[in-house]
Amino acid sequence: MKTTIDIPEKVLTEAIRHTGAKTKREAVVAAVEDFNRRHRLAALAKRLRGSMPNLMTQEDLQAMRADRQWEAAK
Repeated sequence: MKTTIDIPEKVLTEAIRHTGAKTKREAVVAAVEDFNRRHRLAALAKRLRGSMPNLMTQEDLQAMRADRQWEAAK
């Protein structure tokens, strides 16, 4: 679909740099895809919030990794 949009040059240049795109079109497509993916993940996280009480926390994972490192060092 062709669309004409006015994107500030500085913003587009930064998007090209961050995405590694070779063209302006690639940069815009990558940015829109990333935006959509992040919003889908946020919606999923909102739906799942509190539905998995037994899910490992970040602190549990770090403690488990520390225990494994300690065991490996013996």
